[in-house]
Amino acid sequence: MTDPDDSERMAQLEARINKLKGKDTPKPHQEEHYSQAHLAWRMVIELVAGLAIGFGMGFGLDSLFGTLPVFLVIFTLLGFVAGIKTMMRSAKEIQQADDAPDGAEDKRVKDGD
Repeated sequence: MTDPDDSERMAQLEARINKLKGKDTPKPHQEEHYSQAHLAWRMVIELVAGLAIGFGMGFGLDSLFGTLPVFLVIFTLLGFVAGIKTMMRSAKEIQQADDAPDGAEDKRVKDGD
């Protein structure tokens, strides 16, 4: 069979392999800390998305009803307001995350908020 020294060496080898495998595993996405540039781009994209959705809805309704660009203007303004509101919500979320103690932020990440 196997020698006791061989089984001990095998156990040590397996422990070293498992230790090295643990170093290479990627961190979960939730543990990433984003830079200020990333957060700024997020807010810009939210604003542009609101504008684009409002513009698309207005253009579609104007095309459907054959009207002047009444709906286009109305829905573009509504999209702008929605984008600003979403940006403000994101800024508030970022501010709360920065003000929270480390334990509270971890709880928020674990809860998926």
